[in-house]
Amino acid sequence: MSLVQELQTRSGNKCELCTAETNLSVYEVPPTSNANSDNSILVCKTCLDQIEKNEQLDAGHWKILTETMWSEFAPVQVVAWRMLSRLRNEGWAADSLDILYLDDETLEWAKKTGDHEQEGTVEFHQDSNGTRLFEGDTVVLVKTLDVKGSTLSAKLGTVVKNIRLVHDNTEQIEGKVEGQTIVILTKYLRKG
Repeated sequence: MSLVQELQTRSGNKCELCTAETNLSVYEVPPTSNANSDNSILVCKTCLDQIEKNEQLDAGHWKILTETMWSEFAPVQVVAWRMLSRLRNEGWAADSLDILYLDDETLEWAKKTGDHEQEGTVEFHQDSNGTRLFEGDTVVLVKTLDVKGSTLSAKLGTVVKNIRLVHDNTEQIEGKVEGQTIVILTKYLRKG
């Protein structure tokens, strides 16, 4: 039996966190080196996007954890604990976290990524209007910028295609202007 089939059987073909029945996929609970049913769960796309911080946490979506956190399977318990920790500013999540018991080995696994120490909000690259930016977007400069270390001046209205996000700084993107790759602050551009 394949891992997907094993997880589908175990979960009744539902997301093991929110019980959704569509857009399901296998999520290997980090840190893992070899995916199997002891370190993987079946999750829906909504849960996966929020677990992997591709979308903002929707506290309402996660209220079902008050029921699913009682799963007998360690990987489900680990992810439930991590998500409740990220939502700890919500009263119901803090209460659930207080009563959720994990054995020492499972708790150690849950703490390994350090995810529980982070806030529930996720920072995204946004333009000057607050619109979210993605890799490959086209943007337009809203201010003339002098490029440091160069005689290049990027003029107001310049179109920058196929941008790259600076992953460790949500206030910066990289793009090519007149054939030169430069770093541009997101507050000086808008999505084009």
